[in-house]
Amino acid sequence: MARVLVAGGAGFVGSYLVERLLDRQDVAELVVVDNLWTGRRQNLAHLHDPRLTVMIADIETARLRGTFDEVYHLASPASPLWYMAEPLRTISANVVGGLRLLEVLREGGLFACTSTSEVYGEALVTPQPESYRGSVDCTGPRASYDESKRCLEATLFEARRVRGTRVKVARLFNVFGPRTRPDDGRAVSNFIAQALRGRPITVYGTGTQTRSWGYVDDIADALERYFWGDAVDYPGPLNIGNDREVSVLEVARYVQSLFQGSRIEFLPPVPQDPTNRRPDLTLAGQVLPGWQCRVSYEEGVRRTVRWFQAELAEAQAVAAD
Repeated sequence: MARVLVAGGAGFVGSYLVERLLDRQDVAELVVVDNLWTGRRQNLAHLHDPRLTVMIADIETARLRGTFDEVYHLASPASPLWYMAEPLRTISANVVGGLRLLEVLREGGLFACTSTSEVYGEALVTPQPESYRGSVDCTGPRASYDESKRCLEATLFEARRVRGTRVKVARLFNVFGPRTRPDDGRAVSNFIAQALRGRPITVYGTGTQTRSWGYVDDIADALERYFWGDAVDYPGPLNIGNDREVSVLEVARYVQSLFQGSRIEFLPPVPQDPTNRRPDLTLAGQVLPGWQCRVSYEEGVRRTVRWFQAELAEAQAVAAD
């Protein structure tokens, strides 16, 4: 029976991972550590399982008891709005948090983490394979996230090389869907939250920058299979995402089409916003045969809109009481 720790388990993607871990019969105890910086209590409120313990704390300093058979590191903001506001805290969450999790991992245990497509920087190659070393500005405005994720990856692969630590590193590409914060700041959630409030849908720059939008259920399926579901011993890094490349402006226009009377407003570009993002999924097809993103961005946006509408209605009902 396994003791499992999820750092960042109250976050957007982390909460889906926690749900699926609790479906496992071999999990005896699951500890979530989250400081609610970008995570939300509501993301776990529906889970009533005696095996689950939620600690509100920074992973770097949380008072943890004993060692764990599996640790999952998702304790980092993923939105430029958040990590650019507190860059040193972001670096600490990824790097110092990663070192702390290595300390509480039992010998022979598994360390799995979500890295990011941002390690590729302003990619000069598309689609981006895992072998691409990237084009990253280590002193730029996005460096706190890009470089701390790269450092986390380096830390884990060095631990594997010198200690034999079992690691699995997934590089996620532009995940969206229900449980995103209304103030998350990333494109899809931003557009929906703005349209719901009757505000202009804000597009930074020309909107021609492209992303590969992966609906969260599809991404969680891949993580479950890679981290524990399949008999996979591949350490990574492994690209996980949707290989359909769509411009930011196209997504904005699609959201606009769902809200009569909404309009798009263009703002100055975000510094060093990557012009393109598309994963090469050749390796994912070999490691996770049959897996692919099945939910189109259009259907994913519609599902996310319905979730945001329900959240807004609930918040208004609470405020009216």
